[in-house]
Amino acid sequence: MTWLYNDPAAFTEDMLDGFLDANAGYVTGVAGGVVRAAPTRPGKVAVVVGGGSGHYPAFCGVVGPGFADGAVVGNIFTSPSAAAAVSVARAASGGAGVLLTTGNYAGDVMNFGLAIEQLNADGIRARYFAVTDDIASAPTEDIGKRRGIAGDFTVFKCASAAAEAGYDLDGVERIAALANDNTRTLGVAFDGCTLPGAAAPLFTVERGTMGLGLGIHGEPGVASHDMPTAAELAELLVSGVLKEKPAGAGARIAVILNGLGRTKYEELFVVWATAAPLLRAAGYTVVQPEVGELVTSLDMAGCSLTVMWLDDELERFWTAPADTPAYRRGSYAQAPRQRRRSTIAAATAGRHEMAAVDDAARACAGTVAHVLHAVESKMVAAEEELGRIDAIAGDGDHGRGMVRGTRAASAAADAAVARGAGQGGVLKAAGEAWAAQAGGTSGVLWGAALTAIGGVLGDTGRPTDTDIAVALRAAYDALGRLGGAQPGDKTMLDALLPLLEAVERGESWHAAAVAAESAARATAELRPKVGRARPLAERSLGSPDAGAISLAMCARTAVDTFETVATEGAHR
Repeated sequence: MTWLYNDPAAFTEDMLDGFLDANAGYVTGVAGGVVRAAPTRPGKVAVVVGGGSGHYPAFCGVVGPGFADGAVVGNIFTSPSAAAAVSVARAASGGAGVLLTTGNYAGDVMNFGLAIEQLNADGIRARYFAVTDDIASAPTEDIGKRRGIAGDFTVFKCASAAAEAGYDLDGVERIAALANDNTRTLGVAFDGCTLPGAAAPLFTVERGTMGLGLGIHGEPGVASHDMPTAAELAELLVSGVLKEKPAGAGARIAVILNGLGRTKYEELFVVWATAAPLLRAAGYTVVQPEVGELVTSLDMAGCSLTVMWLDDELERFWTAPADTPAYRRGSYAQAPRQRRRSTIAAATAGRHEMAAVDDAARACAGTVAHVLHAVESKMVAAEEELGRIDAIAGDGDHGRGMVRGTRAASAAADAAVARGAGQGGVLKAAGEAWAAQAGGTSGVLWGAALTAIGGVLGDTGRPTDTDIAVALRAAYDALGRLGGAQPGDKTMLDALLPLLEAVERGESWHAAAVAAESAARATAELRPKVGRARPLAERSLGSPDAGAISLAMCARTAVDTFETVATEGAHR
């Protein structure tokens, strides 16, 4: 249970306020996250780590000399937005390039990929690297599809130390890849974690059992095992990880026995008392092991074992000193810190340049804003249901993300209407706000969809049904390009495509909404092929995709609201 919070929706913001105050000597806040209190020295590559919150000390807790230069901080278990990643990278940049790195999750890959494009377009050399250490999430032949869990720490540490040592951007990226190629993790869960304000955990584990192969976003394990003793668990973890020894790896290893939030240090030491002799008996020399909480999952009960096989270069960076709020190693000699000025950015609302807008477009813009408010109300009412569906094979944050996204979109739409924008300007502003505030996979996808629709509809005249069909096709194409999903992959596209095809055939909007709703329910029979639900594909059978369900809800709400507005207008 997460006991202490004020407004659950503001948990991350409240946490950051306290973290920044308590660690003012190390870090300062910027829009989207934190950076070191002292500016990055000129000529040094900046390493910016990131992901959703709920994992402390990852990610903001490892910002400091010898480790990361900045951390992008999303909402709980939710990828930060591309705008947040760009903001933190700009603030951290020392002029020699920036490496952004996260675990391998769809939302992070999309948002940080977009951030890299923008940074490079703005003249800041930037690269992105995704960690793939979780051996339970995909077989060796699909190693690129594996999740990043506690192995994030070894990769982030080595890449950061390489940057501190003066490696250029190519060299830092090479070290990140080398560390990742030689890192393997296996984890177990004894009980699920609970989001702030939630009445129940994201998943439960049957008494007397444990889940093998958990994720760090509240995802349950991929298989169930009888609850072992500490020694039996050590044997399971050690044998499982060592079976995945990379080809050509040596006999010196860095090891992390990581607690996930509710399995505390004394228990971990009991497990380590068996794990360490097993590793040495297998012929390995354990180099500066870490036993404790490094990559957590709120209050999840469980632990994981990470092994990184070392060469001389990786060992030098693994053992290099670091001095951060949550992690200190060795003695870090440095010049006195000179604090940078706070660079927390102002809101971007109102920065859109206004093109010529006619009266018909302004009237339509007001209707669009009204519809977005109705969609927001629907998402507030459906938050718990969407979270429950998402938690079956995911991290349970979809409902909360949809609420944050629609709320931000509604506020941005109101501001755009007040500026005199047409329907295109309103939709573009709403899309940018949705992506920035919701984060995660759904945030960036919905943001891209609204932006694409707004771009087609423009700011002159009142769109026809044909215009809207063309705009929806543009949105569908944008989602396919950005997310890489196809129909049948158990995503929101499975609900959007039937709606789009119904509209293109000239069917009524009511019929199109029915088609979306029917298709969304039918995703219960599909196996997910992309995203966080993919490792738990079998578990998701029989339950629909949360993204498809929320899209169908939004479509139904939009159609009903437009019809109501049209009817009221005809009676005036």
